[in-house]
Amino acid sequence: MKALTLVLVTLALAACGQKETEREPQFTVEQHSIVIFPPGSPQTATIASVPIEPRRDMTLRFNGRLVWNEDRTVRVFAPFAGRVTSMAARPGDRVKAGQALAVLAAPELGQAQAEARRAEQDFQLAEKNLARVQELFKAGVAPAKDLHASQADAARTQAERERTLARLRLYGKTDAVDQTLQLRSPIAGVVVERNLNPGQEIRPDSQGDKPLFVVSDPAQLWFMLDVAEKDVGLVKPGTELSLATTSLGDDRVKGRIMHVAEVVDPQTRSVKVRGAVAGTDERLKAEMYLVARLRVPAPGGYLVPARAVYLRGEQYYVFVDEGNGRYARRAIEPGPLADGYQVVLMGLGATDKVVVDGSLLLERLLASKD
Repeated sequence: MKALTLVLVTLALAACGQKETEREPQFTVEQHSIVIFPPGSPQTATIASVPIEPRRDMTLRFNGRLVWNEDRTVRVFAPFAGRVTSMAARPGDRVKAGQALAVLAAPELGQAQAEARRAEQDFQLAEKNLARVQELFKAGVAPAKDLHASQADAARTQAERERTLARLRLYGKTDAVDQTLQLRSPIAGVVVERNLNPGQEIRPDSQGDKPLFVVSDPAQLWFMLDVAEKDVGLVKPGTELSLATTSLGDDRVKGRIMHVAEVVDPQTRSVKVRGAVAGTDERLKAEMYLVARLRVPAPGGYLVPARAVYLRGEQYYVFVDEGNGRYARRAIEPGPLADGYQVVLMGLGATDKVVVDGSLLLERLLASKD
């Protein structure tokens, strides 16, 4: 009875060992880089391969920001010293061309107004004197030199009158001496910046480069990009780009390059590129960061699903499906990674198929034979 029990246990152990042997994958390895499965091997059912695609174009990305359209932006300064008596516009207000932004009491403007009034009176007096001398000259009473002097005086006062009136027209006041200066917007747009308050004393010599008001048309924005030296040859005036900002979400707007700088920034080794945003979108604001995308023809290479590429040590590899159960590990030179695809610059051929599922298994099988 004990002998029979021992025989049964031995047979059971042998059967288990046989099953374990059957579950082990059957394969061979060539050249330490090729895994070969026999025909009908169940292991091949867990390995999926796809053909690679030629790289026809590539997407360049440039960082930048939105800025005011300088062709549709004005910075308002005070031409005279004075005190702010009232405010007519606040940041965010939409204004029309010629609309008052603030009112200043400006003594220097009063002097200019007085000069214009005095020049007007001098001209009228010179005109009357010239008419009187002309009558006397015709009657033979006044000499010619008096007529010439009157004519010269009339011409001089007329020039002075025109000069002082032209000066006042620059500031919109020609009819009164009130020392009131209205700062007006030269264009229609939105007040995007204000740097003065009621009662503030204004002195042009102390303003520096800081304007009292900035008015711009927010519907027409520019963008500024930093383009690396190696990519400058791909961007030219007229080139269209796709612009993305966080405020747009998944949406994109178009932009067109207008100008490429002629100098490279010595610190960043990049070139400033300016362009205009096509159309209007209220979600876009000046000083927002953006990413510009430009599609250009690719210089070469192939597109491979990113999950087919793996790193071993310092080298990137893929497994190439050679057919008939043969899978070869191939070293590659990777390029940029975009939209779930890895660009492969060297190591693959146009008709190759790469393994996208099962690379870990194949790598483990190769390692087991090392």
